[in-house]
Amino acid sequence: MLAATLKIETAKCYSLRDVDRGRLSPLAEGLMIRVFNQYVSTKNLLLVVQEAILIFLGLAVGARFRFATNASEFRDYTQMPKFALEAVIVVVVVQLCFYWADLYSIMRIRHRKYELLNMCEALGAAFLVLGALYCAVPSMLLGRGVFFIGMTVASALVITTRAVMEQSLPSTRPHRRILLVGTGELAAMTQRELTGRSDLRVKVIGAVTEPEYATKANELMSHVPILGDISTIEAVAREYRITHIVVALSDRRGFLPTRELVRLRVQGIRIEDAHATISSLTGRVSLKTVKPSWFIFCEGFHRSRPTVTLKRGIDIAVSLTALLITLPIMVIICIAIKLDSRGPIIYRQIRVGNRDEHFNLLKFRSMKVDAEAHQAPQWAVDNDPRITRVGAVLRKYRLDELPQFLNILRGQMSVVGPRPERPSFVAMLRDKIPYYDERHSVRPGLTGWAQVRYGYGSSVEDALRKLEYDLFYLQNMSIWFDVAILFATVRVVITGHGSR
Repeated sequence: MLAATLKIETAKCYSLRDVDRGRLSPLAEGLMIRVFNQYVSTKNLLLVVQEAILIFLGLAVGARFRFATNASEFRDYTQMPKFALEAVIVVVVVQLCFYWADLYSIMRIRHRKYELLNMCEALGAAFLVLGALYCAVPSMLLGRGVFFIGMTVASALVITTRAVMEQSLPSTRPHRRILLVGTGELAAMTQRELTGRSDLRVKVIGAVTEPEYATKANELMSHVPILGDISTIEAVAREYRITHIVVALSDRRGFLPTRELVRLRVQGIRIEDAHATISSLTGRVSLKTVKPSWFIFCEGFHRSRPTVTLKRGIDIAVSLTALLITLPIMVIICIAIKLDSRGPIIYRQIRVGNRDEHFNLLKFRSMKVDAEAHQAPQWAVDNDPRITRVGAVLRKYRLDELPQFLNILRGQMSVVGPRPERPSFVAMLRDKIPYYDERHSVRPGLTGWAQVRYGYGSSVEDALRKLEYDLFYLQNMSIWFDVAILFATVRVVITGHGSR
């Protein structure tokens, strides 16, 4: 799975045509690691792998302590592959709880004591999950004191190594020295995104300006020194020991220094397109800067028949399983809705699906019956007065969406995809937002990349931002990306983050 989700690319020979078409995104030294076409901090990946090893090691040490006086019993207990399988289950559950507790988010700045508190909460949640799992499947139990001793050792190892990494890694890892080609709005946006990712340890050394923006370069690039004009790019790259160049020209016709970039590329300096940089840094396609040619020439947007067939099979399997598991919860929700307010339990609403086909979206009713009786359709807002008491809880944890597993079984929706909108909103948004209809090229989803990264929207600006995430999903759509989105969705449901 790890090999399927990680793109590890070594140095390759690219032409300037590839750069111009937005195919390159190699902000890395030697090896470039991207997960679902997004830059991932080396520290982040190192934490995940390191802590998986430490937890496994802690369990092995726990077994050794438990049977310290009996070597033969220790060998019997740790026989492979049984012990390895039992330990791997513990590792997976603990690391998922770490992920849901936001302990693998390097971008999030927290005080050490709050990180320790989050870790204790995550470990407590892991104990509960594993306890329930062991009750359901006793044969998977790491018993006889090994589990508690091992988890104590593993927790101490994880906390200690995190503290050591925090102190040592920033000082030993080199910066990637970046030069921006361009000083217009696209370059300014690229600079903001690069400087906002301190976890990647990149450093924008400066920029070279095109003639069009020479007079207002300092205004747009207020925090980056202007090192010269485009004609001096080779001298600037040598003088400032540039390792990466990001081409961020608002208009390349007549300004792209092709010969100079070719010479710098063959000297080992990495070159990439600003649109690819922004996309990989943010997980979205910036519609304010991207041009139609980017959609035509960029990589991605592949939808092979086997992938589509497999995705549909997974949709059916997941929806059937989810309906079976959540049936008791849905019965309780039905009773609560009926007791809380008058009206039907299930709410049907026309939505726009794949290829602009309309269908009835099913939801547990979370609003009053006459919420839109005398007014046009509206977006949900914070503290919406139309929402019932039970509806507020359902929306917070996304439980109102559970009936949509029936829409998935009918083939109207998928488990993962862009969320379907109402026809009136679609008619308005397609006139105001470019490429809006492209989100209707696949089945809409119960959850999606935009939902886990942005949450509910209540304005045209929100719809624009969500479309940027949807386009990124369409560009990089894969089964493994869907799995990652589902994990993130579980985290959103558990924490109630992003609900409205």
